[in-house]
Amino acid sequence: MNETQTQSSRAARLVGALFLGGFLTYGVGSILTSTATAAPDYLSGVSSNPLFPVGAVLMLLNSAVVTGIGVLMFPALVRHSKAVAAGYLATRIFEAVLLAVGVVSLLSLTGIAQEATAGTLDAGYYGTLAALAVNGGFLSYQVAMAGLGLGSVFLCSLLLRKRLVPRFLAVWGLAGYAVFAVGAVLELLGFAGLGMVFTVPGGLFELFFGIWLLAGKSALTTAAAVPAEKVVVP
Repeated sequence: MNETQTQSSRAARLVGALFLGGFLTYGVGSILTSTATAAPDYLSGVSSNPLFPVGAVLMLLNSAVVTGIGVLMFPALVRHSKAVAAGYLATRIFEAVLLAVGVVSLLSLTGIAQEATAGTLDAGYYGTLAALAVNGGFLSYQVAMAGLGLGSVFLCSLLLRKRLVPRFLAVWGLAGYAVFAVGAVLELLGFAGLGMVFTVPGGLFELFFGIWLLAGKSALTTAAAVPAEKVVVP
């Protein structure tokens, strides 16, 4: 294996680690913040949860992680399709920005809770602000997931056409991300709870794909080592 192949193999493994790291950071962060956002009274939930800011920081870290996935995938993908490579990078940046906006919206609960404790205005006013903050986080997340699902369908289509991963894995990703996007849209339309169910196929794909990349099984590692002038890019 030459130096270029070694570097591309390391990059692919790093992408795999980032896929798994994204689950860890956002998953743990969501658990730490959910005790506040799931409480009947958002403000009391935030005040009684000292780990709420820690969870929010972990969720913000996930935005850096998903951006890294798009950046590191770009060199391998661009040798097969400039459009898909650029689209997937844009998808990940879109996801990162929307998720960060949602977390910032949730973080505003801390300030609202402090103002409510001071009691300078009517309690109902602070309750309304808190509800808006939580709803803002929800909307940002669902729009980000809808975008991720749609953009990743094109990624998996490329993986299938170019045989960069086994056929079953590419088809799994295609179906999983399509269902994922539909679930997010249904949540936005008011069908509460369906988004979580529809997340399962795509979420499991990302876990398996991350492990697959970490194991060095993907042809993306060798594809990145092929000279660009020898590759036909649609």
